[in-house]
Amino acid sequence: MKTLTEKEEEIMRKLWTKDEMIAREVWELYPEPRPHFNTVTTFLRILEQKGWVKHRSIGNTNLYRAVVSKEEVGRNSLKNLIMNFFNGSAAGMVNALLKDENISDDEIKELINLVENKKK
Repeated sequence: MKTLTEKEEEIMRKLWTKDEMIAREVWELYPEPRPHFNTVTTFLRILEQKGWVKHRSIGNTNLYRAVVSKEEVGRNSLKNLIMNFFNGSAAGMVNALLKDENISDDEIKELINLVENKKK
């Protein structure tokens, strides 16, 4: 699976909030100052060409929906992060997380439980 650009991901995050949306609804989810409406529709078409989004037509209106889940994109992004920044080592990534002073004891315990449960 290819990765999303920052702008494509921004559109996808908006599409993940509802089952289907018209382009104007996607555009309205942007804070002011919003991008030009045509920019949003162009990105929707690009995402559709790349297979991330599909649409169905009702009259002159297109309803867009994400066909790739947020979770799937998250897993793919995490794989890319591990490959690009931790030399393909999930352990290296976890080590970096553990060195972070913001990770709580409860989160560390949760990580341990996840690893132990994965073994079973």
